[in-house]
Amino acid sequence: MKVIPIHISREVGAGDDIAALILEGARLLDGDILVVAQKIVSKAEGRMVLLDSVRPGLLARGIAGEYGKDPRVVELVLREATHIVRMGGGVIVTRLPSGHICANSGVDVSNVPAGCALPLPVDCDASAARIRNVVWDVSGAQVGVIISDTVGRPFRNGQTDIALGCAGVSPLLDHTGKADAHGRAMRVSVTAVADQLAGAAELAMGKAAGNPAAVVRGTGAAAGNGSGMKLIRTGRELFV
Repeated sequence: MKVIPIHISREVGAGDDIAALILEGARLLDGDILVVAQKIVSKAEGRMVLLDSVRPGLLARGIAGEYGKDPRVVELVLREATHIVRMGGGVIVTRLPSGHICANSGVDVSNVPAGCALPLPVDCDASAARIRNVVWDVSGAQVGVIISDTVGRPFRNGQTDIALGCAGVSPLLDHTGKADAHGRAMRVSVTAVADQLAGAAELAMGKAAGNPAAVVRGTGAAAGNGSGMKLIRTGRELFV
């Protein structure tokens, strides 16, 4: 398996064609998995918010005062969330309409112009599908696409990338019912393939290298159909 970074030499802006920018810097093959950082997707989809246009409400001002945060950013965090899961240590953990649970609703103020903030794409599965469709049409390469983001993990130090959305990828590989090396049936063994691919790609993409995408080649079983929603636990599964 190979991971090949894709360099984009300029700042991505609203209205840019992400697929076209990627195809300028990469030659794609059938079966490749294209991992794209959500930040450039958000920028291209016009999600950048000028903070001076945000009027924080009473709750946002209260939380901001307690945690020493910009109340305008807190207001954006609250707008993006369906509800607050918990707060502590200056972090607001929220649940998004997509079902993802993350810090500060994924609203980012790093690597964006001063006075701005950048929420996540509205629908990462739809974003992945749009990029995949253009790549297929223009290059003819039947690729899978993953929209990735960096997250922390409960009870673990450090961060890693996960898949927020995908298209043309089987996000999970279920081994349940198959025999292990000793002939016993496996009961709880589902591999989060899309998350593993996102994490592998991030090693080549880096944080400030100007490589907001990467190709993961030679994965074999990763191609298929599915969505990032399949990776989210809901209802009773939240407690399993």
